Amino acid sequence: MADIATEPKTSKRDALRNLETIYQKKWQDAKIYEKEAPKCSSENEDDWKKMHDTHPKYMATFPFPYMNGSLHLGHSFSFSKAEFAVRWEQLKGKNALFPFGLHATGMPIRASADKISREIELFGIDFAKFFEQQTELGQALNQIVISKDQPKPAAAPLYQFQIMQSIGFDLSEIHKFADPSHWLETFPPLAIRDVSNLGCCVDWRRSFVTTDYNPYFDSFARWQFQRLRDLGKIKFGKRLTIWSTKDGQPCMDHDRQSGEGVGPQEYTAIKMKVLNWGEASKNATSSPNWAVSADADVYLVAATLRPETMYGQTNCYVGVNIKYGAYEATNGQIYITTERAAKNMAFQGNSKIPDQISYLGSILGSELIGTKVRAPNSSYDSVYVLPMDNVLPTKGTGVVTSVPSDSPADFVALRDLQRKPDFFKIQSSWVEGFVPIDIIKSEQYGLQTAAFLVESLKIQSQKDVNQIEQAKDLGYKDAFFNSTMNIGKYKGMAVQDAKPLIRDDMIAAGDAFAYAEPEGSVVSRSGDDCIVALCDQWYFDYGEKEWRDLVFKYLEKMDTGSIETRHQFKKTLDWLKQWACARSFGLGSKVPWDDSILIESLSDSTIYMAYYTVSHLLHPQTLNGSDIGPLGITIEDMDYAAWDYIFQGKPLPDNHSKFNELKELRKSFLYWYPMNLRTSGKDLIPNHLTFCLYNHAALFDEDEQPLAIHGNGHLMLNGTKMSKSTGNFMTLADAIEKYGADATRISLADAGDGLEDANFEMTTANASILRLYTTLEWIMSIYQVTDGLQFSKTEAMNLRDSDSPLNLFDKVFLAMVDRLTISTFKAYDSAMFRAGLKSGFYEMLSARDWYRDTTTVSGINMHRQVLHKFVERFAALMLPITPHWSEHIWTHILKNETSIVKYTINANEFNNKETLDVIEKYTAIGEYIKKLTKSIRDAELLVIKQSKSKKLKSISNFDPSLPKSLTIITCSVYPKWQESIVNILKENYNVETEQFDDVNIRASLGKSGMLKDKKTMPFANEIKKTVNKNKSAAFERSMTFEEVDVIEKLKTYISSSFNYQNVEIVSTTEESEAKNATPGTPSFVIANI
Repeated sequence: MADIATEPKTSKRDALRNLETIYQKKWQDAKIYEKEAPKCSSENEDDWKKMHDTHPKYMATFPFPYMNGSLHLGHSFSFSKAEFAVRWEQLKGKNALFPFGLHATGMPIRASADKISREIELFGIDFAKFFEQQTELGQALNQIVISKDQPKPAAAPLYQFQIMQSIGFDLSEIHKFADPSHWLETFPPLAIRDVSNLGCCVDWRRSFVTTDYNPYFDSFARWQFQRLRDLGKIKFGKRLTIWSTKDGQPCMDHDRQSGEGVGPQEYTAIKMKVLNWGEASKNATSSPNWAVSADADVYLVAATLRPETMYGQTNCYVGVNIKYGAYEATNGQIYITTERAAKNMAFQGNSKIPDQISYLGSILGSELIGTKVRAPNSSYDSVYVLPMDNVLPTKGTGVVTSVPSDSPADFVALRDLQRKPDFFKIQSSWVEGFVPIDIIKSEQYGLQTAAFLVESLKIQSQKDVNQIEQAKDLGYKDAFFNSTMNIGKYKGMAVQDAKPLIRDDMIAAGDAFAYAEPEGSVVSRSGDDCIVALCDQWYFDYGEKEWRDLVFKYLEKMDTGSIETRHQFKKTLDWLKQWACARSFGLGSKVPWDDSILIESLSDSTIYMAYYTVSHLLHPQTLNGSDIGPLGITIEDMDYAAWDYIFQGKPLPDNHSKFNELKELRKSFLYWYPMNLRTSGKDLIPNHLTFCLYNHAALFDEDEQPLAIHGNGHLMLNGTKMSKSTGNFMTLADAIEKYGADATRISLADAGDGLEDANFEMTTANASILRLYTTLEWIMSIYQVTDGLQFSKTEAMNLRDSDSPLNLFDKVFLAMVDRLTISTFKAYDSAMFRAGLKSGFYEMLSARDWYRDTTTVSGINMHRQVLHKFVERFAALMLPITPHWSEHIWTHILKNETSIVKYTINANEFNNKETLDVIEKYTAIGEYIKKLTKSIRDAELLVIKQSKSKKLKSISNFDPSLPKSLTIITCSVYPKWQESIVNILKENYNVETEQFDDVNIRASLGKSGMLKDKKTMPFANEIKKTVNKNKSAAFERSMTFEEVDVIEKLKTYISSSFNYQNVEIVSTTEESEAKNATPGTPSFVIANI
């Protein structure tokens, strides 16, 4: 007996993947995604620009991914938006381009390569010593008895070589990654492989890797920087920036392991001079390790955001368990603060040794309690250092000024200390007589804001942390915007005006100085806890008024895809200021005027979309620019004059080496620009995307500004945040391996649109495999195709001839297909691909199911030509999302000679009223049929229920198992009570504003007596809902078809569906005979024969 081949469990996925591989190779061989600007022999630049009109184009881009690892589903979700959009525009007949670059600028690769180098020094080139040590450690641990109650030790952090091993690299090759260039030779090809395996329509000739690895891009980036400096957009000077002391350079957003988006927070550092040390401090200040001289001026330094409140100081607070240090400042004074704060101060010019702390000894917070200090501006000559529960060593300096009149936290802490001095181990004299001072007058809270809010929110103690935070927010907002000073030099002045003046006065008097620190934790890629440094550096002058106003102007014209994205851009433009744009360490292009520093990673990636328009003419074969393009332009030819001409239209010198060739680059740029769409995750709006707007505004003309930038949410996996550490993570390669390309693409489209976080569901991907496969099988059956899909099982399908007349079901089905086509067009045009998938795939299949079921029940075959139109339309609509599946239908099953990629769908087919009227009519009939079917089913169930009820048996005595008949009663007129309500609604509807006058409607209904009827308001609300959807025409309530004619054609279908031996139609124009029937809503009589 011959062996029977067993179908593998993954056969359907494998069959689809096999098709995907076939068509990807065909597309590649045909170079189908290599797009060119049209030829133009004219020497007139205006003619070059007009090529947009004669040859409509579309270019979408995505922020190039960083090349320190494989692409994951998060990347894929963002660039799928551009992929779908390009395919849709191409389907509409445009010359649509999707270029895809690869980013390597910045710290991550260099930092990881350095880690590998250090690990090789530790463990050897094959890391064998690590495993030897692990074996020895394991043996040692086996000798130790650990109590069950003892917590398990925390997992040790992974070494970089282990991370590389976890993503599939063999130990024998990991040592190569100690060289940063090996990363650039390894990961870019993997990214290209994965994007290609997803079936993306990328023109790979235009791809490149950033940094000086590619001399052409390097030249472009340096030109861009030089011109921005020439325009005064890049400046030099001292400014505050997030700084890594370990790396010796600014740590910008993409250099961070954590803390992206965190910037410097500026404080006023208040100097409180020590007048007398407390008893508890004597041990520390007399220790041999205390190097502070007895006659030194020592200050406790507190950081405050509210210098205007210093008039109200009654004491200062420290954390009893916090370790403080004594540090010498540039002026010889000694500052008591945390080491973390001292480090920030040192890099801001407040240390005896520049950029280094000058440590003289340590002292615990508990040892500072009872120390008497002078609080500048306070009404009290001296105040005491007291303990506070909520002082943090990671915020400010660890020393807190106390202003109980306006700070709820200070008020509560002082109140607790005054009530229970013994409990807090303080002397009562340290808090007696210190009462809150009236320093700020609030219209809402009076002169004692803190007391008012503490009492209002019923705050009992310092443990009521949430209520205290709420009170703090309420008090600060009111004080800053709605209050006036009640004390001091600026009494009567608004707080927001007095605040900077008081700060300046305190600094000038030597009572304070400027201090800054990160507004949250920032950890660099090298693992350094970053600080804020005041340093000389090159920076973009973002926020400069004239420049910002220009960006705002262009933003108003730009499509942002959602109002939320527009708000995010505006919010960013409101706060974004100077941005450090150079660094000394990492990978990148050198700053043109200083080869010792590099262009920062978010600063070489602002206008590179323009580089896509010409890169294929410079180095089409390589990512590193080692080849020379079809025009023979070498890197030596690409001087600044060349870039000036290509992108800004400045005249080329007559003797330029490539005068004629560069014209082709200029033509290509003018054709492809402006960029039609840029898609990106929402996290890039506050940096990269806004920088993109600024730099485009500076370097390009108004008609070359981006036309659309759309933001999208982050991608979750199965409803949970993606995370490598938790294992809830998937690379693009893994997804394609597991589900295939088209099923992955469906799941990406289905994940979501807009700025809300999206969700990739594995169940959706798995279900999509089955839907795609079985639908292909069904389509193969229509055309009697038996090959081309592994393990397929096709069945013979009896169909009516193509030239046979269309029946009602055919016409309704075609209208359904057209209506769904229109919905899909609108969704794709709005970049709402989840909505497009719903109408173009799921609802199309539902319409197919309805057609198949209704014809089968009616005992008639489906129409061959109707199905052909459906299949053709279905394949075309799904091309943006499932290109391989659509291509297989188009070329293999439908036998079209040219690829579906070259097909143009008629997007204007539904623009004429006659066509739309037909669609509306038969769509309405389709909805009527569904409604009628459900109503008959419900009516029969009701009759059965009545027959079983003893009370209602006299009304109905029906046995569904016996022969039965159905009488359908239609009425061509509406009940008078409904007409009366409609007339009242119509009289109180404003056509211009499209609003109802609900007050008058209710009054009129009440006056007529109809308001008492329970049917009135539900009916009125239903009519209002219809009018809101379909405007004033809905008042007419006219039907687009003859109801009786439709039912007549449905008699066979109804008889077969419900097993009625007899179906009759009774039509009336008399309300009294209608038995509750109204136009479009018949009534029924069901009985046994």
